[in-house]
Amino acid sequence: MKVNFKPVVLAAVLATSALAALAQSGPGPAAGPGAGPGMHQPDGERHARKQERMQDHMAKRTADLKAKLKLNAEQENSWNAFVTAMKPPAHAAKPQREEMAKLSTPERLDKMNEIRKQRDAAFAQRDAATRTFYGALSAEQKKVFDENTARSHRHGHHRGHG
Repeated sequence: MKVNFKPVVLAAVLATSALAALAQSGPGPAAGPGAGPGMHQPDGERHARKQERMQDHMAKRTADLKAKLKLNAEQENSWNAFVTAMKPPAHAAKPQREEMAKLSTPERLDKMNEIRKQRDAAFAQRDAATRTFYGALSAEQKKVFDENTARSHRHGHHRGHG
């Protein structure tokens, strides 16, 4: 039986990216009065609040998954290693359009290949961590893990948009 782990890995990445929220030292930037969604506010503040909401959501999902898995004491180290590996990498500064426009076509292709290789390496790390953790689970836990991580892929990546 061939198992497609890509959805499991992607869901696990989403489920565990909330660790960044746990690593934050305090609350995000406070919005001023009347600064609700759609109001005129700097993009940085809006982005920071969106990131905070997403991290809170992921933290809740991660905790929920851990509770459902009912890990035993021997599996705790494996879980911690898995969650640490699934932590999203710090976002490298994206090349600015102006910078990219100054490059020749081969240089732009080289830059894009460099970025792709970094993403591929990060994915390979998360893939390996997921497979290692999955191997430490019992058959019942694997079933729970599969059911809970496949859920986010039922409607595609852009559900709610469009």
